[in-house]
Amino acid sequence: MRLAADIAVVLVALLHAWFLALEMFFWDKPLGLKTFGMTPEKAAATKPLAMNQGLYNGFLAAGLLWSLAAGTAVAIFFLACVIVAGVFGALTASRKILLAQAVPGAIALALVFAAR
Repeated sequence: MRLAADIAVVLVALLHAWFLALEMFFWDKPLGLKTFGMTPEKAAATKPLAMNQGLYNGFLAAGLLWSLAAGTAVAIFFLACVIVAGVFGALTASRKILLAQAVPGAIALALVFAAR
């Protein structure tokens, strides 16, 4: 069960690394425009905010990867952060965020608890 939990944590970390890339590097590119349903004008106006958001997603990814060495308590903390961010994003920005962020985090968290 520990292996499944570790794999789930790595997958959530990779997901957040992808969010970092989308928000920091592809926000105003065709992939970012399509992913987030924005016009080039809106993307240009919001790019600094997106880059900041991407950086935070990078911190989540780093924390999740660190948790593999640091232990269960660190994994629980960062997965809880992922879930809270996903729920908040779903309530304030797009319901899709619940499925893209909170649900994978919750699955990984359940596996981490099951592996204890």
